[in-house]
Amino acid sequence: MSKIIITCAVTGSIHTPSMSPYLPVTGEEIAAQSIAAAQAGAAIIHLHAREQRTGKPSSSFNDFMSFLPEIKLKSDAVLNLSTGGSALMSLEDRLVAPRLVEPEMCSLNMGSMNFALYPIAERIEEWKHDWEKPFLESSDDLVFKNTPRDISCILTEMGEKRGARFEFECYDLGHLYMLKHFVDRGMVRAPLFIQFVFGVLGGMGADPENLTHMKRIADKLFGESYSFSVLAAGRHQMQLAAMSATMGGHVRVGLEDNLTIAKGTLAQSNAQQVTKIREIVEHLGREVATPDEARVLLDLKGSAHVKL
Repeated sequence: MSKIIITCAVTGSIHTPSMSPYLPVTGEEIAAQSIAAAQAGAAIIHLHAREQRTGKPSSSFNDFMSFLPEIKLKSDAVLNLSTGGSALMSLEDRLVAPRLVEPEMCSLNMGSMNFALYPIAERIEEWKHDWEKPFLESSDDLVFKNTPRDISCILTEMGEKRGARFEFECYDLGHLYMLKHFVDRGMVRAPLFIQFVFGVLGGMGADPENLTHMKRIADKLFGESYSFSVLAAGRHQMQLAAMSATMGGHVRVGLEDNLTIAKGTLAQSNAQQVTKIREIVEHLGREVATPDEARVLLDLKGSAHVKL
């Protein structure tokens, strides 16, 4: 097996400040937690931005710049900018910062989908900000839009024009076939880095048999031209990550995907989750990839070509 890449998704756009005091929302917090996660063993840092005062998901270039230069200065991690942002953002808004920064990697959701967060709202008793509860509750009527036209735009703007490679986020089986469609069109080239996403209401459930089936179909569609990673939301995070490691895959952890470190215990940092998954995969006999080794495995353009 090749070395295993640990991705850390630091803050995301799903969890809100009232859910955990440890969720980083300011630029200073996101930078500090990203750097610590890299020091703990994360080769790739997956990044969203937040409004500095309220913690609301943001597409503002200034909000991204409140942490990106600091992370690049104090770590060698691969910076992976989201092109998904939030389901409430337009495609143009989602691409503002990636277009200007020209990162080594971007995430790319391979289809439109229901993105239902509303059950989370039932667990919160006290809210820090007025926007949080309506944001979550209204997701019972929320569709994350990423049509073939949108995907084509992102591949062209970020890939063809700016040399970024992609974390292809596949929340369901059909997303693998959509990715194959763009491979056949010549818009995506190997090596592919596919993130199997489990446990989001609207996508695949976090069942082990779904992981084995996704890998089986990906093997059929892409042969040896791809590698896969696993993201499991909530309490399934470590279980499916460990399963991925035994299957030769890579892993993703972070407070974007899961706020806990054990049942009923909030994780106090992203680095805490990185440290835990690193211990698990090393006990399974996998060797953790450095950022430069990840760059070679994924054929990235290198940090010198990022505009920071």
